[in-house]
Amino acid sequence: MTRPLSAVCLIALLCAAAAATAQTSPAARPTTKPTSQPFQNEIEAFEAADRAHPPTPGGVMFLGSSSIRLWKTLAEDFPDLRVVNRGFGGSTVPDSTRYADRVVVPHRPRLIVYYEGDNDIAAGHSPERVLADFKAFVSLLHERLPETRLLFISIKPSPSRAKVAAQAKEANRLVREFIATDPKLAYVDVWTPMLGADGQPREELFGPDRLHMNRKGYELWTSILRPLVK
Repeated sequence: MTRPLSAVCLIALLCAAAAATAQTSPAARPTTKPTSQPFQNEIEAFEAADRAHPPTPGGVMFLGSSSIRLWKTLAEDFPDLRVVNRGFGGSTVPDSTRYADRVVVPHRPRLIVYYEGDNDIAAGHSPERVLADFKAFVSLLHERLPETRLLFISIKPSPSRAKVAAQAKEANRLVREFIATDPKLAYVDVWTPMLGADGQPREELFGPDRLHMNRKGYELWTSILRPLVK
């Protein structure tokens, strides 16, 4: 006849079972903190600004990377337009697509002046990938804002990125050819006027880092864009 378990054995078994349950219980499993998306602070700042001053449809949005973000004189450069700056430095074409519903769509702009692709090429993205990513952004734009037009500012010839100049030129070419097929898109060439007679980037248009533009650079862009944004 089997003898009953002693109290000590019974307690040990109960403790082991409780420990096993705790290890498999969802409440006991370690939780992984979700990774925040890139540019989250900048995007939330844009959303806060829109809550404070609700967007009025029909304006002109300047969208893109640091060349847009650092354009501090937009309002005075285009005094006859209702402009809004939605540049976030370091961004790429896919970032524009990722945040379009949060940053672009609420404004329902009649025109987007767009500068991306520079950081994409610098990050090693191929010209073909830049084109594919731009097509994805355009597709989303046409779906969400079918009346909105877009001006694509070509990738500029930054002296500090001379090693990837050939890739940047090819990306410009591919995007220009695609834009020619869509009447709601237009290509703005800033590459050529930013080169000197020797075919090299005009250093006087750039700041000390030889990547971002100085006031002369923005004055050049303004003169090129002003007839096109009316």
